[in-house]
Amino acid sequence: MTSFFSSPRAVFAAAIALRAMLLVYGLFQDAHSPMKYTDIDYYVFTDAARFMSRGQSPYARDTYRYTPLLAWILLPTTWGGWWFSFGKILFAAGDIIAGWLILLILRSSVKLPIPQALKYASIWLLNPMVATISTRGSSEGLLGVFVITLLWAVLQRNVTLAGLLLGFGVHFKIYPFIYATSIVWWMDEENLDSDPTSKPQEPEDLAGRIVLFFNSARLKLALSSFISFMLLNLLMFSKYENDFIQHSYLHHFTRIDHRHNFSPYNTLLYLNSSPAARSTLQLESLAFIPQLLLSAVIIPIALAKYNLPSTMLAQTFAFVTFNKVCTSQYFLWYIVFLPFYLPSSSLLQRPSLGVVACVLWILGQAVWLQQGYQLEFLGKPTFIPGLWLSGIFFFLVNVWILGIVISDIGCGSKIVPKVAAQKKKR
Repeated sequence: MTSFFSSPRAVFAAAIALRAMLLVYGLFQDAHSPMKYTDIDYYVFTDAARFMSRGQSPYARDTYRYTPLLAWILLPTTWGGWWFSFGKILFAAGDIIAGWLILLILRSSVKLPIPQALKYASIWLLNPMVATISTRGSSEGLLGVFVITLLWAVLQRNVTLAGLLLGFGVHFKIYPFIYATSIVWWMDEENLDSDPTSKPQEPEDLAGRIVLFFNSARLKLALSSFISFMLLNLLMFSKYENDFIQHSYLHHFTRIDHRHNFSPYNTLLYLNSSPAARSTLQLESLAFIPQLLLSAVIIPIALAKYNLPSTMLAQTFAFVTFNKVCTSQYFLWYIVFLPFYLPSSSLLQRPSLGVVACVLWILGQAVWLQQGYQLEFLGKPTFIPGLWLSGIFFFLVNVWILGIVISDIGCGSKIVPKVAAQKKKR
């Protein structure tokens, strides 16, 4: 096993083989089983691409709630034959690229030796959950590439590239906007300096501190991300007008998705999906308040200066846990950051704690899925108390794990990537 993790070629070959087998198995299951392997979202993506290939709007496909870029990328799926699986292959390839970037960061910034770095990168590369979700046709793995490239660009102090990627990521899928706070907060002179011991003297007056805060890196990040985000939005708006704004952005504030939703708001969403309930106070519409306060304000300000990659994990974990819609695909949003957090985490330093956390996290999903199966496949009314209580249980498990993550980051040491001295001289 040690020799296996000493070879990047062996690990990446295994990761590719895992996804290739799942892709082939998916074709078999789709052809012979009433329960399809392909995710329903993939049919939504490819239907939208088919509308675009005919010169129509991707939003002509009901429930398409994404940027037109995704449908444009998947245009080859309309060419017939095996090309229908093009998107799945692309998303699986995204997994591999994200894994390579994870390894790159673990080697260059966290300074782990190759065998250890490969073991942690394998949490993503060889994770059957990650591979299954991507090969079923979920685009979350593709987003993982953008997010990890963003992290890499920040740690390498390539601020312009980081800004362009941040704007692109928010356009592609709204939630990466939460990383803006942590990145901006991290970008002080101490972290931007190639010599982490040369901390600049902080001004005593408030005006001086404000001037120091708005350094060139932060201004460059804000400008480049704004330009990237606005150019993409203006381009899409010029072609699809209000449909683009409504389905890509505004819909997410009013969405009522109760199927496959692990959130404790699941039962409320189901009840409020009835037209008769639309006039009543919808408490789940306030879910964004604790969600955004934690993920976009409190966590980044409290932790980003200690450890940026792990802070991004905590942000994402909080965002998904407190979101009114929480599905299995969203778990990939924070799993991609696990390799950066685990090396110094109490979950590994105290194996019993790690095992309990892992078991409870899996058990919480299993309990919910058992209730969901009875509801959706057997038609049994398990909403209350079964489905509701299982959602509460999974939520509490996640809050407990989030508390461990936050505690670990706050008590841990800073990760300050090293940059060649030549860059400093320039």
